[in-house]
Amino acid sequence: MNAEKKVAFYTLGCKLNFSETSTIARNFVNEGFKRVDFDTKADVYVINTCSVTDNADKRFKSIVKNALKKNDEAFLIAVGCYAQLKPEELAAVDGVDLVLGATEKFNVTSYINDLTKNNVGEVHSCEISDADFYVGSYSIGDRTRAFLKVQDGCDYKCTYCTIPLARGISRSDTLQNVITNAKEISSKGIKEIVLTGVNIGDYGKGEFGNKKHEHTFLDLVKELDTVDGIHRLRISSIEPNLLKDETIDFVSKSNSFVPHFHIPLQSGSDELLKKMKRRYLTNTYTNRVSKIKEVMPNACIGVDVIVGFPGETEELFLETYNYLNEMNISYLHVFTYSERPNTEAVEMDGVVPKKVRAKRSKMLRGLSAKKRRAFYESQLGNTLTVLFENENKEGYINGFTENYVKVKSPWNPDLVNTLHTITLTEIDEDGLVRFNFEKNLATI
Repeated sequence: MNAEKKVAFYTLGCKLNFSETSTIARNFVNEGFKRVDFDTKADVYVINTCSVTDNADKRFKSIVKNALKKNDEAFLIAVGCYAQLKPEELAAVDGVDLVLGATEKFNVTSYINDLTKNNVGEVHSCEISDADFYVGSYSIGDRTRAFLKVQDGCDYKCTYCTIPLARGISRSDTLQNVITNAKEISSKGIKEIVLTGVNIGDYGKGEFGNKKHEHTFLDLVKELDTVDGIHRLRISSIEPNLLKDETIDFVSKSNSFVPHFHIPLQSGSDELLKKMKRRYLTNTYTNRVSKIKEVMPNACIGVDVIVGFPGETEELFLETYNYLNEMNISYLHVFTYSERPNTEAVEMDGVVPKKVRAKRSKMLRGLSAKKRRAFYESQLGNTLTVLFENENKEGYINGFTENYVKVKSPWNPDLVNTLHTITLTEIDEDGLVRFNFEKNLATI
């Protein structure tokens, strides 16, 4: 019966969610379902939700409506962080049939007896303390790079964050299982693997959430660097206090790891970092950036920053702006603070008006554009390696260099998922870099 049924997926949020959606999708395919695009008619729609921003919550209802427009008899399933935090709320959305929490989402097919729509959404969720086991996952087939999950959960108590409530305690995959998954990804011809998790620098906590450190993040990095067939390994977001000199030094000399780091800052004000209960101050962050640039002058460094946190006066915001302006960084991911239930920050004084939050966000996005342009200009004349993506964007194919410069070339399907050595020559009007070919590294 399932062989005739179609399933579609929509993912909100982070790289970790994308890796988990891909694993859930493979479970459906193994059960005989055919995976189709979300914008086509399907029998089952699975929405992997996010709880990081208010906007992600609001988008859920519109995504449900869009699915029902394609097929008003479709069976709708919600999984992910918001499904764990607010299962009853999602179950009450018109058209939702099944809501699964943190421990249930990887067994979604076992909760489907038939695909008859429910009058009221059925909820299967757990106490988050029960989420003390690890399920490995990775994305494959969605794009030219794969997201490989190595860690889940978080033991940090940042005052604005709901992730520990949605994903539970910090826990890690076994080193052997990560390597097995990396080899499987490599065997499918994927050229780049991005390591992902909630707090990947915390890697090494036991498979079932115990606190005995079996391996460190550096052990993981060193072992992955020995896997044959992986052209590129990219570290996704890693906390500055967990990014050690030894790791930076190893990446600078490694076979596969690329010179690109994404390091959350959240605020350039020590006063606000303390209110946020971050585990570092700006001097630690400055030292991390300096160390990276010392051993990898052409490294790309991305930064997460939050604007409008309670107590962020104009003076403290300018402290952040000026700090970032002076730092040798490459781009920003700017998040506008949004109140999240069951967090310490929601009870704090000094609420910043939403119009002020929007203004500050716009200022930092402008700074990000300036930083990215300056970084791209610093790379002109350099010879780098580009990996081409698989989309035709208005007659062009895009790709990324190892240090995350986005480049463009006239569309050629033969370039998809191939690596080439290029010289960066000029920045186009749209901010992307044009280039001249020098030699072909690999065409597979």
